[in-house]
Amino acid sequence: MRIGIVSDTHDHLVHTCVALSMFRSLDIEVVLHAGDYCSPFMIPLFANFPLHGVFGNNDGDHFRIQQKFTDIGGHLHAEFMDREFDGKRIAMYHGTQQGITDALIACGTYDVVVTGHTHIAMNQLHGKTLHINPGSVNGLGNPPTAAFYDTETGVGEIIGLGD
Repeated sequence: MRIGIVSDTHDHLVHTCVALSMFRSLDIEVVLHAGDYCSPFMIPLFANFPLHGVFGNNDGDHFRIQQKFTDIGGHLHAEFMDREFDGKRIAMYHGTQQGITDALIACGTYDVVVTGHTHIAMNQLHGKTLHINPGSVNGLGNPPTAAFYDTETGVGEIIGLGD
């Protein structure tokens, strides 16, 4: 199974649509969003994918974001997601507290830990746990990026979204 991973879209419609188009071409089966959608109008863009998300520190209207997730059949896991996909246990947390991120990686419970927040793309193996930060779809001072993870190979990859 291929899992698309995004974070920190920050209302950037164009880059989000580019990421979703790339996900379609990569045969992505589910999308994880590590927060900072910012506005509820971003959520319907993901309607053609099973979507799992967590809140980020810039997501102000929790009620309407939850409502939009419900409208598209998505799953909003509040601040933290702990879920198994195709036999791989994945944790997702926005990443606002580095100590929590470090503990999730170090605990050895998860095959993959997904975070966002820093806007810096990262794909690093720590023991048996892969830490993926897809960077920022918006860019915000860095090149806009997303990521995907393949449960069969255990490999994650950062993908650029252009300028």
